[in-house]
Amino acid sequence: MIRTFLALVLGLAAGIALAQDAPKGDAAAAKSKIAMCEGCHGVVGYRTAYPDVYTVPKIGGQSPAYIVKALEAYKSGERPHPSMRGIARSLSPQDMADLAAYYGEGTK
Repeated sequence: MIRTFLALVLGLAAGIALAQDAPKGDAAAAKSKIAMCEGCHGVVGYRTAYPDVYTVPKIGGQSPAYIVKALEAYKSGERPHPSMRGIARSLSPQDMADLAAYYGEGTK
């Protein structure tokens, strides 16, 4: 029981430390980075044909934390979409935070 409690406390401490190390997003800085997103996510009702036909999701208004997690998952390969993987691989953690702050405002 004590081991479980200690593991929980250490896990929470590690999570807090990681959250403190995460870069703070700057929506204004993202304006110079959004061209790669706007080609698909900026077109209302856009459908892609590669690798499969599907409607591209709207990202404006999504939770910034969700956007960062999704980009990290594309970068790591956890999410397999080839176009998004290529884009995410080019992004730094600061780029991801900036894009998340920009799209998280909900006006895009």
